[in-house]
Amino acid sequence: NIQHKPGIDHFRDNPNRALTTVNSCSGPRSPGSPGTDGPIRPHIFTGASSLPGQLYGLDTRPHAETPMGLKLISTDSDQLCGWGALTPKAIQVFNTPRWVLFFLCVASFLQGMIINGFINTVVTSIERRFDLRSYQAGLIASSYDIAACVCLAFVSYFGGTGHKPRWLGWGVLIMALGSLVFALPHFTTPSYQVTMPEQTGMCSANRTSPCQDKEGGGLSSYRFVFMLGQFLHGVGATPLYTLGVTYLDENVKSNYAPVYIGIFYTAAIVGPAAGYLLGGYFLNIYTEIHLTTEMTPENPLWVGAWWIGFLAGGAAALLIAFPILGYPRQLPGSQEYVAMRVSEAHQLKDGSHTTASDPQFGKSVKDMPRSVLLLLKNPTFLFLCLAGATEATLIAGMSTFGPKFLESQFSLSASEAATWFGYMVVPAGGGGTFLGGYIVKRLNLRCRGIIRFCMMCAMVSLLAIFIFLIDCPNMPMAGVTAPYQSGLMDKHQLDQYKHLYDLPKLYNPVCGADSVMYYSPCHAGCSSINHTEHSTGKQVYSGCSCVVGNLSWGEEGFALAGKCGSSCHHMPAFLSFLFIIISFTFLCSIPALTATLRCVPDSQRSFGLGIQWIVVRTFGGIPGPIAFGSVIDISCLLWQDQCGEQGSCYLYQNSAMSRYTLVAGIIYKLLGTIFFLLASVLYQPPPESPQSSCESTDHGAGDTSDLPVKDLPEDGVIVNLHARL
Repeated sequence: NIQHKPGIDHFRDNPNRALTTVNSCSGPRSPGSPGTDGPIRPHIFTGASSLPGQLYGLDTRPHAETPMGLKLISTDSDQLCGWGALTPKAIQVFNTPRWVLFFLCVASFLQGMIINGFINTVVTSIERRFDLRSYQAGLIASSYDIAACVCLAFVSYFGGTGHKPRWLGWGVLIMALGSLVFALPHFTTPSYQVTMPEQTGMCSANRTSPCQDKEGGGLSSYRFVFMLGQFLHGVGATPLYTLGVTYLDENVKSNYAPVYIGIFYTAAIVGPAAGYLLGGYFLNIYTEIHLTTEMTPENPLWVGAWWIGFLAGGAAALLIAFPILGYPRQLPGSQEYVAMRVSEAHQLKDGSHTTASDPQFGKSVKDMPRSVLLLLKNPTFLFLCLAGATEATLIAGMSTFGPKFLESQFSLSASEAATWFGYMVVPAGGGGTFLGGYIVKRLNLRCRGIIRFCMMCAMVSLLAIFIFLIDCPNMPMAGVTAPYQSGLMDKHQLDQYKHLYDLPKLYNPVCGADSVMYYSPCHAGCSSINHTEHSTGKQVYSGCSCVVGNLSWGEEGFALAGKCGSSCHHMPAFLSFLFIIISFTFLCSIPALTATLRCVPDSQRSFGLGIQWIVVRTFGGIPGPIAFGSVIDISCLLWQDQCGEQGSCYLYQNSAMSRYTLVAGIIYKLLGTIFFLLASVLYQPPPESPQSSCESTDHGAGDTSDLPVKDLPEDGVIVNLHARL
């Protein structure tokens, strides 16, 4: 379908043709070369790839100038920015790759902030507020990936050949709806009020069973509302990291694509960091903002305003969806970049990969089985998917329960743990993601080199994960991790206090002057409140008959409200190695994505990313939080008793939590390294083509390539601007 007329007259006769390719050879004509009556060779090159100093990759002007003063003008109304028939001239200035990148970055930032930031920050709070166990919280987190798996094949296959911005815009709208649904339980449940009169929890108080006042039916059923919100989040975010990536890749020069995609994913990494920091701030606000309470955020029964972030994030997502819906199917000038791209697709031994080069392939649902089969026969693609799954397992598990890990190991409050974790994710995750994309462009790495780079990153993070060998000892808790001072009490008193653990009393820990933590003032034998500290607002109890022996502060019989502070000094070293693990994990994320895009044919890029995300989520994103939640549940030492039913966990065994995390980290990082190695070894690049001055790639002026150029679109028109007239 390629037509050719030598000279400039043909271009004048067809001024609306936007696609221009140039042959830079001006020597004697050879058989099969442009300008003869013989057959036209399929390897056709553009002016941008053959002219020294010409870089069209970042030229975002709608009318790019050629060296001869000719313009590549698109008069196709389908390439205008707008909504239906409404295409104002004033908004066409936004119809460029850079503005597309901006709006997609905002969308990915919001997605990361809501799903990977706020959700993970509020896990402890919603467990406490709605009486959930960790594995149930893990199931809520995994609902996002379950929804994505259900939708990915459909969205990536049909969206890949459809109008990508519309798929993206509607996805962001559905994601916004999911955020509003997630916040709904706050407005449909009774106010969260914990009665904390002065004498509550002390042995002199009037003991009444909390089960007597228990309302009919617990709040744990609200987990299904949270799961619905997460399901909508997953449906809405599905187009973002499949169609969004390919839309960027199709509309920029291929050697700049890793940078654009790197910036896009950096926004997705900075989003969770902002979610952790903002989430930590919101958790310092009492959940019932219209009520006052005597509790402080350090109190284990405190529940912060977990829902504010979801309302704000949902509203912002509603606003950003409308600009994305207005973009055209293709940006002006995008066909030129398609023509310039070289192929690095894995070559199958039976040659069946050529099926994907058929322009009509993939436009019918009948082609889906063949398309899946082609991807499954690509070993490089498969092992990149499996490597991504191993990385996703650790990322999903640690991002969901990482703040809880810090909270338990270093005796931090939920807001402090979320804030520290956010400080780690901002520079490590965001910097690693952007740097990974930049390294691919700077070193001009080919597909195999990219995969080897990913393997080295996995090996570095594998070594750093041994920091989990170090753990902080649990603060001694009387009757749980430390014995009562039995030598200083008679048998009757000892049995009385141990028996208290069998009663469903309110968890209100105090730290005795002997640096031993007690479940409540009553468990410490306290009889009165001595005073309240002005600096912290914490109450100091006196008359605590169990607080005896070696005293680290105060006098015998005194106890301070709240958990005992950790004396562990490993936090700086732990956070430093955690920074390395996060950095190198995310450093290979964009290179691995770039390798995936390069090892499959062009027509299968969107669908290939969809299949990859299905594998990653099925074997990584979904089981990750559930597995880590179960591991954390196994590490629990003291469970909440909800009138005969097991509630959330009050106290974890730090050593067991660290060991389980270490074993999981070693297994998955080792598997990831092996999968990257196999992907590199089994990769078969396209056969080399003869080197000549006529053959170059779009990797910058003067570069040469041994890779064939991808076929031109059906309506491609060849104009030899450098032919001798």
